[in-house]
Amino acid sequence: MLKLTPILLALAYGLILWRFSAWRTARQLDAQSSPLDDPAMEKLTARMARALDLPRLRVHIFETPAINGLAAPDGRIFITRGFHTALKQGAVTEQELASVIAHELGHVALGHSRRRMIDFSGQNALRVGLAMVLNRILPGIGAAIASGLTSMLMARLSRADEFEADAYASALLTKSGIGTAPQKSLFAKLDKLTGAGGAKTPAWFLSHPPAAKRIAAIEANEKKWSGA
Repeated sequence: MLKLTPILLALAYGLILWRFSAWRTARQLDAQSSPLDDPAMEKLTARMARALDLPRLRVHIFETPAINGLAAPDGRIFITRGFHTALKQGAVTEQELASVIAHELGHVALGHSRRRMIDFSGQNALRVGLAMVLNRILPGIGAAIASGLTSMLMARLSRADEFEADAYASALLTKSGIGTAPQKSLFAKLDKLTGAGGAKTPAWFLSHPPAAKRIAAIEANEKKWSGA
């Protein structure tokens, strides 16, 4: 039993941290967001809603200057104020921003958004548990190895989720009559957009795969779907 104690403690820590993180994230989203009020965007979201056989899509603006999108654990879709400002300034188009919403819908539909909260809340617990075990075998460096292994695992899971959500978005955009061209054109400018402002991104936003790889994956799906 004593041998299992570090692992049990890590699991308990992860559960407590998960519940606290979910509560804190929900409160932050409620306090710092408002419904998207943009007629041009609402026309595009209505097209996607019809493609999904839904009455409407509810999209919110999260008040941060960072450029990103978010699928909350409760299923709500958010785009940041920074992204909407980029739209108003002509840096992105309505169709490109619609592709972000479609991507976040993919995270919800595929169950990523709920799992992400568990993944990120449990990351520290996993790190602590591994460090406790590895420090017994490799004193002094066990914690560093545990940290590296945990980071590598989480990065791989995040990238896989992003590619899956991209594929979902491509299918939805195609079915909606919007097409994948805005999705690819946004990725082509995304590095410049996200690197220009220097705004701090909330901890619960994920890192994304390189834009070139995402575009290549979309084009591979297009060829597969068309039978080429």
